[in-house]
Amino acid sequence: MLTTQDAEDALEFMHDNCLKLAEARAQKEQIKEFKKIESSRLFLEAPKGSVADRQAWALSHETYKNLVEGEKEAIRREYELSMRFKAAEATIEVWRTIQANNRVEARVL
Repeated sequence: MLTTQDAEDALEFMHDNCLKLAEARAQKEQIKEFKKIESSRLFLEAPKGSVADRQAWALSHETYKNLVEGEKEAIRREYELSMRFKAAEATIEVWRTIQANNRVEARVL
């Protein structure tokens, strides 16, 4: 059974990590935008050829691949923190339900 301490720990986790979650989301969005910029820059640096050839060169460039890997890691960090927040919220909700049930039982007795 969940205790008051469990609920307090969940709240403390959320309080202590809200800035980390915000930073993870901001970083994910920043990398997404930077990918667009880098793709355009690489496209302009690509050897002369068709648009498709230049785009393929840009998107297969090591710099762009590194950004894709960075984006993957940023998404993973955001998702992990998000799921941990949902687990903390669920813990608090279960605790609240238990408390409400205890109050009803106390009134019945």
